[in-house]
Amino acid sequence: MEFTVYLAGEIHSSWREDLKEEAKKLDLPLSFVGPMENHERSDHIGEEILGEQPDKILRDDAASAVNNLRTELLMKKSDLVIALFGEKYKQWNTAMDAGTALALNKPLILIRPEELHHPLKELSNKANVTCTSIEQATKILSYIFETE
Repeated sequence: MEFTVYLAGEIHSSWREDLKEEAKKLDLPLSFVGPMENHERSDHIGEEILGEQPDKILRDDAASAVNNLRTELLMKKSDLVIALFGEKYKQWNTAMDAGTALALNKPLILIRPEELHHPLKELSNKANVTCTSIEQATKILSYIFETE
């Protein structure tokens, strides 16, 4: 049995590749999907498809419409969502994606550093599991496939 995992979170670091590599080392039957990782493309996809917009707000709205469609479709097709809250970047998209996963009743693993315990306590309480590292999340994934 293979599961599809939606990887929600910031797109500026290599955390997705790190998690995929850990899963590969453990030979886990997983496929991964997630947001557009090319930030420039993500920001401009609305105008690329729908045409030039008259101002920055409408440009952002057009891009958001296309990106939200992508997120909703890929998340609905996923079996599980992993949302990473890093230490460096603002995490609005991660919070939105984690909330969407909960609204869709998708199992959710939340990765967050201990320093973010307090601001994420309610979200953490709703997640199926909260951990502090990619390695822990990968071990959780591995446990799903254990038989004894």
